[in-house]
Amino acid sequence: MGLRISGSGAVRPRRRVASDEIDRRIGRPAGWTLANFAIAERGVAAGDETSSSLGAEAAQTALAAAGWRPRDLDIIIGACAVMEQPIPGTATLVQRRLGLGDSGIPVFDVNATCLSFLAALDVVSLGFAAGRWRRALIVSADIASAALDFDDPEASVIFGDGAAAVALEADPASESTLLGLRLETYGDGAELCRLEAGGTRVRPHDGIDAFLARSRFRMDGPGVFKATARRFPRFADRLLTTCSVRPADIDVVIPHQASAAALQHLRRAFPAAADRVVDIFADHGNQIAASMPSALHHAIATGRLLRGDVAFLVGTAAGVSLGGAVLRY
Repeated sequence: MGLRISGSGAVRPRRRVASDEIDRRIGRPAGWTLANFAIAERGVAAGDETSSSLGAEAAQTALAAAGWRPRDLDIIIGACAVMEQPIPGTATLVQRRLGLGDSGIPVFDVNATCLSFLAALDVVSLGFAAGRWRRALIVSADIASAALDFDDPEASVIFGDGAAAVALEADPASESTLLGLRLETYGDGAELCRLEAGGTRVRPHDGIDAFLARSRFRMDGPGVFKATARRFPRFADRLLTTCSVRPADIDVVIPHQASAAALQHLRRAFPAAADRVVDIFADHGNQIAASMPSALHHAIATGRLLRGDVAFLVGTAAGVSLGGAVLRY
């Protein structure tokens, strides 16, 4: 089955925050964040820049690149780690912003935290194979700054806000295709990354102070790295073997921009493709679910990913989860 990326788009908030500004905020000397986390700047959304507004802007860019009108779509999937609001979902709000509020085009959200784009890609590929849809739009948008606690630098300074979108088409005649996709989750690591409020577990009427305290993102960075790094080689080998692809066959590696350390670990894990890793972390930060499609758009826009190339999309997520996809662009 042909699965073609027909267009992509990515946006960042108007405001860029340099690491020196973060250093002042957390009471560290200038250059501390850059030296310790290898991040120079990141986007921070203003109050009028919501997940759906950034997502819709990225979606419009992707649709324009594909040469499609919004009403040409058969499905819109929101693939965000943190929704704009619990009900209705972010995909519904994006649909309305695209002028499709009366269209009846089905929309829904999928959530696999930082791997939400891959989960949505999996759903789209299955929908294409079943003949349900021919044209799909995946939108990932996350505003990490809404829930960061700068008293915990490790769980705050690396994150940035942004959105990305990808327009996909089922095209049996195309050489573009999804060669394989794999997701694995190990729930024993569920406590390593968490945002506990905002759902049904922590309720504001049970105590507003406790609710607010648990509305901040918490992360055990070393624990996440350990839990994923030890499983990654076997995970990657299983995926590539299924696709009959060797590391040397990969033209571009497009990772979730988890951290500078994670990107370095990826390069060591794939020495044959180390120089092919797309790294936008220094000026984007970890944009949660928007990281991977933002890196994918960057690779397309800069000519690093060309038609016929084999791309390896890979990353990790809270859960803890590992995910990857191999596609011929």
